[in-house]
Amino acid sequence: MEGFGIGFDPALPWAAIAGLAVVALAFVVFAATRSFAGWWLRGLGLGLLILALAGPELRREDRQGLTSVAFLVIDKTESTELEDRAAEIAEAAETLMARAEALSRPEQPVELRVVEVEPDPEGNTGTQMLTALDEAAARVAPDQIAGAILLSDGQIHDADRLEGFPAPVHALIAGDPDGFDLKLELVSAPAFGIVGEKVSFKLTARALGVRPSDLGASVIAEVSVDGAEPIPLRLDLGSETLLELEIAHGGPNVVDIRLPGHEEELTIRNNRILAEVNGVRDRLRVLLVSGEPHPGGRTWRDILKADPAVDLIHFTILRPPGKQDGTPVSELSLIAFPTRELFLEKIDGFDLIVFDRYRWRGILHSAFLSNISKYVREGGAVLVASGPAFPGAQSLSRTPLAEIMPARPSLEVIETPFLPRVTDIGNRHPVTAGLEAASGLVEGVPQWGRWMRHIPVEPMSGNIVMSGVDDLPLLILDRVGEGRVALLASDHAWLWTRGFEGGGPQADLLRRTAHWLMREPELEEEALVARVEGARVVLERRTLSEDAPEAAIATPPAAPEQRELTFSEVAPGRWQSVLEEAEEGLWRFRSGEFEAVAAVGPPSPREYDDPLASFGPLSPLVDATGGRIAALGDGVPDLRLVPEGRRAFSRRWLGLEAREAYQVTGLSLTPLLPAWLAALLAGLLFLSAWRRESR
Repeated sequence: MEGFGIGFDPALPWAAIAGLAVVALAFVVFAATRSFAGWWLRGLGLGLLILALAGPELRREDRQGLTSVAFLVIDKTESTELEDRAAEIAEAAETLMARAEALSRPEQPVELRVVEVEPDPEGNTGTQMLTALDEAAARVAPDQIAGAILLSDGQIHDADRLEGFPAPVHALIAGDPDGFDLKLELVSAPAFGIVGEKVSFKLTARALGVRPSDLGASVIAEVSVDGAEPIPLRLDLGSETLLELEIAHGGPNVVDIRLPGHEEELTIRNNRILAEVNGVRDRLRVLLVSGEPHPGGRTWRDILKADPAVDLIHFTILRPPGKQDGTPVSELSLIAFPTRELFLEKIDGFDLIVFDRYRWRGILHSAFLSNISKYVREGGAVLVASGPAFPGAQSLSRTPLAEIMPARPSLEVIETPFLPRVTDIGNRHPVTAGLEAASGLVEGVPQWGRWMRHIPVEPMSGNIVMSGVDDLPLLILDRVGEGRVALLASDHAWLWTRGFEGGGPQADLLRRTAHWLMREPELEEEALVARVEGARVVLERRTLSEDAPEAAIATPPAAPEQRELTFSEVAPGRWQSVLEEAEEGLWRFRSGEFEAVAAVGPPSPREYDDPLASFGPLSPLVDATGGRIAALGDGVPDLRLVPEGRRAFSRRWLGLEAREAYQVTGLSLTPLLPAWLAALLAGLLFLSAWRRESR
């Protein structure tokens, strides 16, 4: 096809032509006011010259028509699986594609592009239908877009994405708008909680749509923590309910709240809440007793004080009772050691007791030390950093504390430089694992400084994680009853602090030891931990054994069958197994006597925030673009091509705009006022004006 138009090819810039036009107009006005007989002829002549400078030309274009493009956006997200929505949408899509094909003509070609909106694998973004339409429309010129038809259940979550769409948008909604569904909503939940204290959840149960006659004003939910036996909880429909739960242990606490389904509701996917609360210890209280001043006396104090979660009480025994130097008591400014208060009355208030180079000199009576042994067996923790007095008569190993000691000393003290080494079992224990590698190994030897004193001990129980002179035990970790004990057979860790021979990882070593004693979950040497990474679960088994741990049994959230997961070693003492594409919900894992749970994905994806079919989310866009929204249950409307600017729908049909977009394939230009013609005509006009004025 051809197209015609008028164009200009100016010989001078438009500003210069405009200036000449103003000068010419002023001249004509002057001539007219002076009553020159030929002023209008001169004005015509000047006008022709200025028009010739503008270069008017006739444009003839060879045009090729472009196809009008319409979009059919099909919702295939999870909510369309409810009722028979997917079948309705699929049938309507097939019908519309056939009608669009019949609508296309050679003189008015129409292309229907299908855009499918797939489910969100994470379940967090919901149905991004308008985003998909916007991205598809961005590949087409706006003057080619004839319109869009959306096939959905109406539940979209990007209603504000599409603005200024250049053609009508129609929406056909699948599903019954008069359905019913129960929904459990988590209003607020804590991210962490103090172990032993309660945390609060705020819940709301809602009835969406048309309520069944047998539904009361309240429902009974079930609450379970870490897969334990559920407890009932009454929820008033539409009202906020407060749930208080006690945090039983450190680390992740998985709270599972579910609402039994009603026989008439659309889905139970939004009847469940999985929340993870991280249990933390509240201000760990540590009692540090230094038996005497010594060069490394501040090592333990500085490390423990640097931890914001630790409240430290530190006593240093400066003047034992047996010291007699004649100083009057009234002149002494020392604080009396409150032994009865600390070790009898308030001992249960401490998470850890540290004896740093302590020697038994009558300050702590046997009754107090026996009470410390009882405190450990009932869940407390004691760390003994021995000094040169440990093998002697004043050793703690000669007191009632010997009952909980993992080793007994020999009768010697080795005063010779030695390099502390991590043992084989220490490489598998979280307290000492990776210390040598972090310091840098040269021919298998860690690059840290030596210590100068080692107290030889004979181990009786526990795990030897570090060794000293002649591979004798240096650090022993042990469990006694419900509690824990650590024995460090040297008082020279402070040499690392001072940077002697390059120093060493004393901060990591001593901090990990203290936190293992205080039951830090990340430092448990025997544990089964489940970690969720997107749609997969990484199951980690920590063990001190060199053999592969027993295979894990994985129990899916819904299916009755169980899966067996085998472990592979990823580091000394650490074995892993990965469960790929795990089903959403609460998974339970068991390996031997150890159990773990993992909450995979949102148990109620955003897709099910409101599963009822609805016109509401799409109505603003449809109204703004001049389209129509209708229920698929009323049938699939016909398709028509309508001129631009005309009404694009009726009760029986949906309109797509017949775009007249084209591309220019050829162009010819014909000057309308050539320079020679303009000069000839202007000369004749000026000559006529001169003759008229000469009379």
